[in-house]
Amino acid sequence: MTVIHIVFFEFTAGLPSKEIADICSQMIALSQKCIHPQTMRPYFKSLGGGRDNSPEGQQGGFTHGFVCEFQSVEDRDYYVSQNVVHQDFVKGLDGKIKNVRALDFEPGKF
Repeated sequence: MTVIHIVFFEFTAGLPSKEIADICSQMIALSQKCIHPQTMRPYFKSLGGGRDNSPEGQQGGFTHGFVCEFQSVEDRDYYVSQNVVHQDFVKGLDGKIKNVRALDFEPGKF
């Protein structure tokens, strides 16, 4: 079953907008750079994101969000815990991200 993986970033205060844009581009590029160990092909069903524009005021400091879609729980688990490209991306965020949140779900499973 499909798994949706949502990630929110709150960047460190004063981080230049160019650096934020670079990080966001790197995040989006993961959909093509992360390769499935068995098929040797990209395994994201989709990945999109953008800057917050909600008028509700409930962002809690988070300014950017990303929605990743995986074919299965196994694919998501591999991405989160074993994919070296993803792990290197996360390490590169050190000192640039003040706060991050992730929430995953299977559509229709409550």
